[in-house]
Amino acid sequence: MGPKLCTLRVFATATGQKLIGRRRAEIRLAAIIATFAALTCSANIASADENGISFWLPGFFGSMAATPQTPGWALASIYYHTSVAASGAVGLSREISIGKFNPTINVNINANVSGTGDLGILAPSYVFATPFLGGQASATLVGIYGRNDTALNATATVTPGPLTKSVALEQNAIAFGDMIPQFAVRWNAGVNNYMTYLTGDIPVGKYDSTDLANLGIGHGAIDGGAGYTYFDPKAGNEFSATFGLTGNFKNQSTGYTNGIDSHLDVGLSKFVSKQLQIGLVGYYFQQLTADSGCAPILCPFKSRVAGLGPQIGYLFPVGGMQGYLNLKGYKEFDAEDRPQGWNAWVTFVLSPAAPAAESSPPPILTKGTPHG
Repeated sequence: MGPKLCTLRVFATATGQKLIGRRRAEIRLAAIIATFAALTCSANIASADENGISFWLPGFFGSMAATPQTPGWALASIYYHTSVAASGAVGLSREISIGKFNPTINVNINANVSGTGDLGILAPSYVFATPFLGGQASATLVGIYGRNDTALNATATVTPGPLTKSVALEQNAIAFGDMIPQFAVRWNAGVNNYMTYLTGDIPVGKYDSTDLANLGIGHGAIDGGAGYTYFDPKAGNEFSATFGLTGNFKNQSTGYTNGIDSHLDVGLSKFVSKQLQIGLVGYYFQQLTADSGCAPILCPFKSRVAGLGPQIGYLFPVGGMQGYLNLKGYKEFDAEDRPQGWNAWVTFVLSPAAPAAESSPPPILTKGTPHG
């Protein structure tokens, strides 16, 4: 979900019949570059998890993730911006002997992929008043619309020769993304709050395996996990952590299946008044199992990335409703087989007002949205 872009440097060692003359070398090199370009551009963005895009968008959850919410309808509207690039190294060599010939063709492929994404996210939700398993249930449907701009520059060199070919591509897409339903249950025990959730991807967004820029991921996915929030209303102190695992279905267009992903989203904040909240947010994403179905010179892929940044939130009345505005941003680091950059979230949530007796400060925040 959402744009994530990659850069990779690949050194591949392949074999075949002995090349005779410059023309056959050029043909072979062109075929290698075409294969590389197809692999790199087959989805909207980057490296591990097919072309670097995972269903889970790090930062999806944040502060107050597990706190109970006010029953009724709520609406979250989110602006999400990301800007990423990479210059990593993914390598795999392979040598095959055919008959009595055992020559090698050495190919160095340097590719730089960068891009930006601007997404608008709408997430209507309903919080049920009737208890469910002793807790509070909520249902949310996330819809996405936005723009993805991606640029690829690649150079391949074959030796002996040397012969060089270059690829320079740029594409943008403005379209709808996939639909994401979510069901969650929250429990409260004093300052301790607990949550479990189940979500997944319905692949109805703009996706074409031959395009460089997409808004959908081209396959279904199921994600589930649990969260905890410590919230002391009197002191205004809060800490939240949400952990989840993603299982992915096969991309029927490419025959590719992403591995199992793990992700941890955290938030730490303090209410300096009943309305104003300041703090930090962070995430850690780690792919647990390698992908299947990718080219031998590129597999296995197991991606990793971390992010950390500030947040500020403000609660205010909107007629008889409650409004909440949150701004948070992440600077990424420690990336492997995945790009890194930065991203920012601007979230506005409109929800039923909390009972006056509970508002010191009011129990917020997300009112059914999948993040803080």
